[in-house]
Amino acid sequence: MKILLVADDVLLSAALIELLQTNHYSIDLANDGEAGLDLAMAAEYDLILLDWLIPKLDVLSLCRQLRSRGDLKPILLITSQDANADIVAALDAGADDYIVKPYEAAALLAKIRSLLRRSGVMASSTLIWDNLCLEQASGKVIFNQQLISLTATEYKLLELFLQNPNRIFSRQIILDQLWGFDDAPMENAVTTHIKDLRKKLKAVGLTEDIIETVYGMGYRLKPPPEQAIASDTASLEANNQHKTKPTPDITNINRVLERFRHSFSQQVAILEAAKTALLAGNLHTELQQTAKQEAHKLAGSMGAFGYPEGSRIARVLEHLLNHNGIPPTGETRRWQDDQIAEFSQLVTALQQELTKSPVSATTQPSPAPEIHRILVIDDDVTLTEQLKAEAAAWGMGIKIAPDLATARSLLSFRTPDAVLLDLSFSGIEENGLTFLQELAQRSPNLPIVVFTARDSLADRLAVSRLGAKQFLHKGATTEQIFQTLSRVLPQPQTSEAKVLIVDDDPVILTGLSALLTPWGLEVTTLSEPQRFWEVLTATAPDLVLLDLEMPKVSGLELCQVVRQDAQWGDLFILVVTAHTDAESLQQAFAAGADDFITKPVLGPELVSRVISRIERKRSRR
Repeated sequence: MKILLVADDVLLSAALIELLQTNHYSIDLANDGEAGLDLAMAAEYDLILLDWLIPKLDVLSLCRQLRSRGDLKPILLITSQDANADIVAALDAGADDYIVKPYEAAALLAKIRSLLRRSGVMASSTLIWDNLCLEQASGKVIFNQQLISLTATEYKLLELFLQNPNRIFSRQIILDQLWGFDDAPMENAVTTHIKDLRKKLKAVGLTEDIIETVYGMGYRLKPPPEQAIASDTASLEANNQHKTKPTPDITNINRVLERFRHSFSQQVAILEAAKTALLAGNLHTELQQTAKQEAHKLAGSMGAFGYPEGSRIARVLEHLLNHNGIPPTGETRRWQDDQIAEFSQLVTALQQELTKSPVSATTQPSPAPEIHRILVIDDDVTLTEQLKAEAAAWGMGIKIAPDLATARSLLSFRTPDAVLLDLSFSGIEENGLTFLQELAQRSPNLPIVVFTARDSLADRLAVSRLGAKQFLHKGATTEQIFQTLSRVLPQPQTSEAKVLIVDDDPVILTGLSALLTPWGLEVTTLSEPQRFWEVLTATAPDLVLLDLEMPKVSGLELCQVVRQDAQWGDLFILVVTAHTDAESLQQAFAAGADDFITKPVLGPELVSRVISRIERKRSRR
């Protein structure tokens, strides 16, 4: 696998190159953004690794230019910038993920493997589990420099598990993956092949049983001894803990908040009832369980509606209720006096939070609308200044080139979305038609509007033959110019994508739906996880947004159900959770989650992750 590293820090570059080459990656190095862009366009890479601070062309511009050219290779940022606004800007510009310095080598490698898996590219031509290596190019399997002789089926079986380290495979899915539907043997054959593979691996000294039996479900790859997955999730947790999270902008969710303000009050009333019972010494199982569920819901939803302190208080209440455990049925739990006092004070503080106005955000809640970049090549200063003044109202940004030399310089830096080209320039002999031909050869799909005082049939034929989209005679108003440009610009595609959101809290469901619907997504919400399969098969979503902690049926169980199904096994699952400790996240990934986002959900991060995933999926169709 080939990685492009863009970094000007000599020590960082040297360390990364050594680390990645040791792990069987091929590395090309660019010392600045412009060189990185040139290499990315000239050669094929499986992933781009970007240091945040690079000269000549900044990270955001580099990401935008690559995405504007249709380049879909994964981009991973290495950054010391842990401000949320910077991270959101990078994700919106086209980056897929980031890691904050200082980082652990295992965490970086795990992120690289994860991005390559998600993009449909194998993490490496060599698949590694501890000291076991499967070299796909040569078809060899090696443990501690010792070659292992495997049958073709055993090789494919080992390759399947190494390529999907977090997925549980039932015997039926293994049959479908390795043999297909027509020539598959009986399910018992899978058991036999796995048994034989285990024996051969143990025979060469692999003492750890690499394939784990998940009883009643199937088989999966065990984590290696280094616990790379745990390191990855711990790093992700650390990244989230160090983010400076802005409070949400309430402009677009005030109406939703008003609808559910009464619901918040009812949930807090349950906690008040638990407080009263606790002070009276008769807090029983049912009320304590209900109070814990409501505290969990409030911890996830209040921050999303402008009450970050309310979320924090609710999370502490949930911890207290959970830490003291649920006593046997009918028995009264004896809390410590200081715990009772703390619980009582927190409930009162939560009630006071609801009397306050929601906090407004200091940053925009969602990505800004797209501005089309237009290059105007014309030496008429009066006209070009007027176009610049009116461009924003048409959703366009104007760059002016008063001559063809300037135009060539600007085009070498960035390809615009469209060009407005005059054919004649004072003081130079070069013909605008010659430049049009040059443009057509350089960027055949670039929309060009010729705007000129020349109006002969010969000129019109020449312009048409050179591929310009429109011919506009000078004398046209600025409104006519912008209307013409609007017609030739690529029209934004509606996503027509479907998202299924599963959460037992109607406040969360409504809030998440309100964030995603404006982006052209068809959103289905489900508050009854026991109906998940019925709704999943009826709506056929492109992505599932899943709460991990729900009564009756947990999100972990739903992940496993999806991964066991041959038809739906590759569905992208984004889990929403208030618990970001390494153990909880490791369980989520092991169950089949592809990514996670923490509660309270930040609108920009959610939109960026969902839209980015759906666009990647559409581009591969």
